[in-house]
Amino acid sequence: MAGERDLQQLLGGMRPVLNPGRYVYCTLPAKVPAGLRPVVMVAEAEGPTIVVAQEEADALGLRYEYVAGWITLQIHSALEAVGLTAAVATCLAEHGISCNVVAGFHHDHLFVAADDADRAVAALQELSAANRA
Repeated sequence: MAGERDLQQLLGGMRPVLNPGRYVYCTLPAKVPAGLRPVVMVAEAEGPTIVVAQEEADALGLRYEYVAGWITLQIHSALEAVGLTAAVATCLAEHGISCNVVAGFHHDHLFVAADDADRAVAALQELSAANRA
């Protein structure tokens, strides 16, 4: 199934959902420890960066500085869609909320400071409502 490309349709139908839990960004010197279940992994020259549930990081004694809420935009966005990330980031910036975006094949995922997560969802719901036809 092809993802949505039309920006107004993407914004109007994004249906942001706050996933349960708190998530942290960790960097590792080498490979991901066995049994660790990252929700995101990025290979960087300095070592892998992972986003993982805070409880898992704490259980393994992993260091982190940023604790995030994880918001999933429920619309199936096309990877080549133009403007969704910019519109979402602009909306959140206008509310003083930082945002780290990860594109999956089916959905876009936003990591915002845990204390800002509910406000972020509310702001995105307003943006979505303003773009419904």
